[in-house]
Amino acid sequence: MIDNRLFRRVVILGSLALLQMIFLTTVSLSVFIAPESTTHTPHTLFAGLAFFTAVTISLGTLSLRYFRGLEKLSLHDGLTALPNRRALLDRFRQSRSDTSETGIALLNLDNFKLINENHGHRTGDEALLAAAHIVRDVCGPEVEIYRLGGDEFALILKGSLSGTLLEGHCRRIVEYLTKPVQIANVQLLMGASIGLASCRGENCSASELLRRADMAMAASKRGGKMRCTWYSASLDRNREEMRRLDDDLRRALTENEFRLVYQPLVSSEDRRVVSVECLLRWDRPAGPIGPHIFIPAAEQSGFINAIGLWVLRQACRDALAWKDITLSVNISAAQLRNPEFPVQLGYILEETGFDADRLELEITETCLVLDPVIAERNLALIRQFGVRIALDDFGTGYASIGFLRQFRFEKLKIDRSLVVQASEDEGSRAMMLSSIAVARAMKMGVTAEGVETEEQAAMVRAAGCDQIQGWLYYRAMPAQEIAQYLTSKANSTTSSDQGIRAA
Repeated sequence: MIDNRLFRRVVILGSLALLQMIFLTTVSLSVFIAPESTTHTPHTLFAGLAFFTAVTISLGTLSLRYFRGLEKLSLHDGLTALPNRRALLDRFRQSRSDTSETGIALLNLDNFKLINENHGHRTGDEALLAAAHIVRDVCGPEVEIYRLGGDEFALILKGSLSGTLLEGHCRRIVEYLTKPVQIANVQLLMGASIGLASCRGENCSASELLRRADMAMAASKRGGKMRCTWYSASLDRNREEMRRLDDDLRRALTENEFRLVYQPLVSSEDRRVVSVECLLRWDRPAGPIGPHIFIPAAEQSGFINAIGLWVLRQACRDALAWKDITLSVNISAAQLRNPEFPVQLGYILEETGFDADRLELEITETCLVLDPVIAERNLALIRQFGVRIALDDFGTGYASIGFLRQFRFEKLKIDRSLVVQASEDEGSRAMMLSSIAVARAMKMGVTAEGVETEEQAAMVRAAGCDQIQGWLYYRAMPAQEIAQYLTSKANSTTSSDQGIRAA
């Protein structure tokens, strides 16, 4: 976009060119059309030549300034006034003979898309300006800062130990952006994921260095965001493995390679089965692979939505035969962020004929932290069907009492790690007891996960948990084996199970 000064120059330039054309036309007409009427032609031509020369000089000067201004605009971002991608590439071309170390960092804001969706693009622009200001303040003049487009910035530092120094700047930026930033009348949590790469001398190809930094930045995103990651050759190998995994996932659903197993939950009072949790397994022809690997890959590719719907549909069909037993199904953060998910859930309940009040959806704390506004909206729609919501893995992430108050879950599931720690030290036990007390005060049910010993079972029972889940009582099993345990009391057993809960 041309600024006001350049616009004024264009107007002046055009006016002078128009005057020049008018003058030349007038002189030509007076000389060639009616030469007998021009009694002072030499004086007129001299004056005209002087005027023509002055206009030409002015025109050339303004043209030069104008094109210099356009060149400057083409190398800078119109919003933040930072140099842009073209300027970065020019910078590398000009420094090909430089043999010093070059460090580059690629910074991507974690929640920028949500800011635009929830607060509008004007607030998004203000957030970008605030982010640019923060980066400039943290890095100082020694770091070159570029805006590559959208919510992506590049930082370049040259010289000895540039990579190490740049990493220090980036970690301070990440730390700064973990705190809410005041934009207009709202506080926004932007966050930043950063990828770092470095090279030396002629090996510093701009495209390759940017590619490496981009891969490292993507690794920061996958690793939980709000962090810095250095590029390594293993990222290239992992990318190829993830590509093959993505291809295999797309084939797996069409060729029925997925299967479901179910782990019973027992009442802490009489040890009778009161619920089953659905777990996903993948019989991959190339070898077994756990959900802790393929579920994140499916989330990244977006294929998790198709897999999740298959899990829900099949689990509801299997559980039709288990009267008065609650079915628990895990849903991923990507599913909960999908505005179509509540509608799809309604279709599945209608299609299978499964009672909504027997279905319990388990979500993790991460689902809420990533996008609490959309999560709350979708959960409200889901509850209208009569489906209950449980907060899974409590004690491992970010959820607070404020989250519990805001979302009002029907059940809280204490994570296995907290159960194990509570049996070993007083501090963790106090944390578990206080969590259970808060849940009880909010009229939530409480389940202890991963119970493996009689001592742990006695502890969580005394603490007030009303359901217990773990290998002490039942392993995960195929659907056809569930029925035999529904009318009997569980005996304490220890059995190994390689299943890992699916999202």
